[in-house]
Amino acid sequence: MHTLASQLIADITAFERQFHEGHLSGFEVKSAATIWSKKEILGHLIDSARYNLERFTEIQYAESPYSVRPYNQDEQVKANQYQQRESTELLLLWAALNRQIAFIMQCQTAETLALPLLLPDGTTSDLRFLMTDYIHHLQHHLIEIRK
Repeated sequence: MHTLASQLIADITAFERQFHEGHLSGFEVKSAATIWSKKEILGHLIDSARYNLERFTEIQYAESPYSVRPYNQDEQVKANQYQQRESTELLLLWAALNRQIAFIMQCQTAETLALPLLLPDGTTSDLRFLMTDYIHHLQHHLIEIRK
């Protein structure tokens, strides 16, 4: 997990640098009412970080197998009104949440990474899968924001 945590820290650092250097064009532009702006995608990544940080910690003490609760991504973005928020504040929140996630990842053992979970589609997996999937999801959306 140390490799994934290191990758996450590198992704955070690179994204912060690109943001502050102004390399993220059209950050607040909405191409249509139903399509997220890059700013709202960052908001979605904040929601994802919040939910996954909760999952990554709860699985360590919750009843086994841990049930991964889904959430309505579109409604979360609307309810949090990310489009109306200050971009710099969103970046700070996203980065702080992900630094905590990286820390939690580094603290895992072979035993905790093998903790079983039940996914919303009824399949089973473990904490290692959930953490790996989180990184892939985050990287996918960072690519979208950078376009």
